[in-house]
Amino acid sequence: MKNTSIKKICTLCCLITMIALFIPCAGMGEASAFAYPYGVFLGITDNLAQFGDYEIVVIDAQYFSGEEIERFRNEGHQVYTYLNIGSLEDFRDYYEEYKDLSLGEYEHWEEEVWVDVSSRKWQDLILQELVPGLLEKQVDGFFVDNCDVYYEYPEQKILDGLGVIMQELVATGKEVIINSGDCFMDAWCEQGGMWDQVITGINQESVFSSILWDENAFGRQEEEDHEYFVSYITRYGEMGARIFLLEYTLDEELVREIDRYCREHGFIYFVSHTLELVG
Repeated sequence: MKNTSIKKICTLCCLITMIALFIPCAGMGEASAFAYPYGVFLGITDNLAQFGDYEIVVIDAQYFSGEEIERFRNEGHQVYTYLNIGSLEDFRDYYEEYKDLSLGEYEHWEEEVWVDVSSRKWQDLILQELVPGLLEKQVDGFFVDNCDVYYEYPEQKILDGLGVIMQELVATGKEVIINSGDCFMDAWCEQGGMWDQVITGINQESVFSSILWDENAFGRQEEEDHEYFVSYITRYGEMGARIFLLEYTLDEELVREIDRYCREHGFIYFVSHTLELVG
């Protein structure tokens, strides 16, 4: 299976703003009052008002107050919060207390390490401290990252640890969107679990586009990887999971291709055309 996550693209070298080149997809129900259904802005830590054109926004809600989020939601927006459950970042205020749970280095991301999700200590941090604090801010859902720790460390205890956390997230009644996470999802279901025990939807990065890391540029996804990702999201989409695409490209023809695909399948997408901090 492929390693499908482009982990936290929006923090490359610095905090990154995702700037959209987005056309709303058809088949999404009644017309929205907002220009764009979906936007991912993980590098922004203030001024939610700048995302007024977006219906669903993904932010790191740990950096926003409950009052800010409440005002934004009262305008009709939905706020999903980033939640990193599979790795530990050195800029978090709890880093020193939990760095002993490190499993190893995280390629391309020097500021973080993979973490042992089977540890009760880690599970308690996520479920007893972080999640309650985010729920107090009345977020609408969780954008869950780094379940690919199971791809890196395909052990039963890692699968089970992710399952504990993800099931508890679903039990909150909020949306739970896994960022990529194909290896975890397939293993979970192959062992008898139900997809909707652990997620309500999938955000898949780079179905059509690719990031050429060595060239600091974008390209088209390799055909084999494209077909793999399409199979993954189609399979769970047909089961009932909500599907979001997150793409990176400057190619207008490719954007039109993404748009046609999402319209045909009733998916939502967001396209960034920069990895620079531009806003």
